Amino acid sequence: MAKNYYAILGVSRNATEHQIRVRFKQIARQRHPDRFRDEEKAAAEVEFQEITEAFNLLTSPERRREHDLELARPEAQQGVDSRQLAKVYLQRGTKAYREKNYLEAADNFDRATKSEPENALAWYNLALTCGHQQRWMTRALAAIGKACELEPMNPTSLLLAGRLFARAGMFTRAEQVYQEAVGWGADPATVTAELEEMRRSAKARPRSGLFGKAE
Repeated sequence: MAKNYYAILGVSRNATEHQIRVRFKQIARQRHPDRFRDEEKAAAEVEFQEITEAFNLLTSPERRREHDLELARPEAQQGVDSRQLAKVYLQRGTKAYREKNYLEAADNFDRATKSEPENALAWYNLALTCGHQQRWMTRALAAIGKACELEPMNPTSLLLAGRLFARAGMFTRAEQVYQEAVGWGADPATVTAELEEMRRSAKARPRSGLFGKAE
């Protein structure tokens, strides 16, 4: 089973060589094994080897063309590797989130969604993290929208969607999503309390929000 080196670096298939080099330098600074200890260091060393391998291949025109041909084949060539990589990114993102390092957390959750686009938890955690920065609100709303699309009956995702819509000032949409959350099993008392807080905030501080824990 071939690896998807674009997913490993977190770049698109049409990324330029310059974009690939910039991305590699960014990851190298953030994920260098010397920044970790014990078991995390060992895992980081494996990840860094993959990142370096991906960089070397994608900056070689001939090897990159061969890789593109491999990815174009009909068989599923990256499923297992991508799932494993997404799991690593989720673990690192959760750790960074708990340490309130939201920039690093968002980067890892974003990389998890690129490695495994159908992973609803990765999209949920990306939305949760981006919601802590008003300047990332557009990204947060897009991410929670994807999480709810993948798991439309997940009350936890719907609750977060309601909170994010409320913080963005989209109060009508927030109420609709909160009611959907109740329909799929969210605690009515919790929803009622959050709706009341949202309505108060709509008058006083329309951009306030409520957030939970990364899972």
